[in-house]
Amino acid sequence: MKPAMETAAEETTEQSQDKKGCFECCIKCLGGVPYASLLATILCFCGVALFCGCGHVALTGTVTILEQHFSSNPEDHALLTEVIQLMQYVIYGVASFFFLYGIILLAEGFYTTSAVKELHSEFKTTACGRCISGMFVFLTYILGVAWLGVFGFSAIPLFMFYNMWSSCEVIKGLPTNLTTTIDQICVDVRQYGIIPWNALPGRACGPALENICNSNEFYMSFHLFIVTCAGAGATVISLLIYMMATTYNYAVLKFKSREDCCTKF
Repeated sequence: MKPAMETAAEETTEQSQDKKGCFECCIKCLGGVPYASLLATILCFCGVALFCGCGHVALTGTVTILEQHFSSNPEDHALLTEVIQLMQYVIYGVASFFFLYGIILLAEGFYTTSAVKELHSEFKTTACGRCISGMFVFLTYILGVAWLGVFGFSAIPLFMFYNMWSSCEVIKGLPTNLTTTIDQICVDVRQYGIIPWNALPGRACGPALENICNSNEFYMSFHLFIVTCAGAGATVISLLIYMMATTYNYAVLKFKSREDCCTKF
């Protein structure tokens, strides 16, 4: 019969080993997480969601403002309306594509981490795997360049609404500025090329512009375009992180093609 003290000591040792094994397992799992790809995926989902959701509503508000205040003839803005509707449908496709692409890149990041080596000791890189990884590098670079253009394009309506907002602020400050009358402050959207020069009225001055400034559609669309531009910027940043992650993973697969893949990016 073992003494009670020895039995208690053995039980304590076994419990400490079990706890240590659980701790080491957690550290092992956390060490195989591709944190850069995970961060890029979260940032990409948030950016695309903001860009698509806010952009869709902002475009609808823009059409409403245009129809009510700047173009009385539907034929003058018919082409613009069709383009905006097409862009809204494109937004649905962009959201779906980036949702799937983000999941694929995140899975590729997990695939090329040390977790694969630790869970599958016989894991070897193949020519097909390196080819797929290289394809992700190329496609991510193309998408990054394309989204730089999208980011710049999203700044155009923001610029137009900012100019209108600046005119609204001038109208609000007229009591302290006696050198300018309200009728001298105008906004002409025809100069941006979104409606033809013969469109009527084409511009808003004085009280008409003040009514636009006080409308909910204007301020909602303005703030939504700000969020849309911020979402596009966040997506560009996420794609830059994806570029670094996929390039690093491809380089490791390329130079260690005869060994087990072991990366943590």
